[in-house]
Amino acid sequence: MVDIDRIAPTHRPQGKAAGFQRWRELLFVHWAVPEAVVRPLVPPEMTLDLHDGVLYVGLVPFIMEGVRPWWAPEAVAFNFLETNLRTYVHVNGEPGVFFFSLEAASWIAVQTARIGWKLPYHHATMERARQGDVVRYQTVRKGQPKAQLKVEYRLGEMLGASTPGTLEHFLLERYLLFTRRGKEILRGQVYHTPYPAQRAELISLEEGLVQAAGMPAPEGPPPLVHFASGVDVEVFALAPV
Repeated sequence: MVDIDRIAPTHRPQGKAAGFQRWRELLFVHWAVPEAVVRPLVPPEMTLDLHDGVLYVGLVPFIMEGVRPWWAPEAVAFNFLETNLRTYVHVNGEPGVFFFSLEAASWIAVQTARIGWKLPYHHATMERARQGDVVRYQTVRKGQPKAQLKVEYRLGEMLGASTPGTLEHFLLERYLLFTRRGKEILRGQVYHTPYPAQRAELISLEEGLVQAAGMPAPEGPPPLVHFASGVDVEVFALAPV
């Protein structure tokens, strides 16, 4: 049994950040998924990370603001919509995320992330609107219209920062990512204050990103849904595990 430290990754690493971002108005939609469905899609060097014996896949649409490398001024930073599809893994006892796909409305951001971060970004047409506590969000991958998401949701009660050991902390407070470059596993880290979590209610959800990633459409109980107004993020460079 591997001992997993879920607190150490929440601390800021030493050294200079490679870049800065602001993540705003994040929706977290999570489904319980059989391990047998996900295991073939994740590199074998990564161990699936379960909570009370359950594996989760998460869909996270949000706003990216102020995206820039450390040396660039705020005036040239990028703002765009992004949606990621992910599951949870650990490597050498460190818990993180593995991305099946990431959609972004910025072509430049897609190319930069594919080259520099070895992440499966896709250029998409994306829209978002908010009226009061109700948000509508849509993304359609260019050249692959079935890889799409249409979601409408309503914000709920404040929960605040998640307590370590809870399901919310397990799902939301993830600061490491793992990706593969050839035969090499790379590790990236971000730092931010804990998410100001809220409950959220799905009004409608239509999505094809899960199936586009090679999994069957989610079945079973309704998904878990959370929201966070946002955090300011320091991004640290990828390094080999």
